[in-house]
Amino acid sequence: MITGCSFGVIVIEGKQYTSDLVIYPDGHVEDSWYRRKGHCLSLDDISKLVESKPEVIIAGTGVSGLMKPEPGLDKLLLKKGIRFIAQPNQKAMKIYNELSSIKRVGACFHLTC
Repeated sequence: MITGCSFGVIVIEGKQYTSDLVIYPDGHVEDSWYRRKGHCLSLDDISKLVESKPEVIIAGTGVSGLMKPEPGLDKLLLKKGIRFIAQPNQKAMKIYNELSSIKRVGACFHLTC
């Protein structure tokens, strides 16, 4: 469960993180996550998350929502049977908390911008 999220910080299961990260469906957190093109999210950036076979991937696009999924990413994921939701961090956090108890959910969060 994500209990807090603000500029540059996210709190997951009581632990504070200060770098962009990926949350896998089993709850494992990989911090210090980087994207090849900075503020653009591509399929390559989340390939390990996709391999973990989530039903849903939630992308926290930053405090102001400046990280953008590459065009067509949602359709590529849907072909793999994965629903994709991209929202600014506060909304993404709420969606993650709602869905993670009933579905196999993975997430990635850009903690700034």
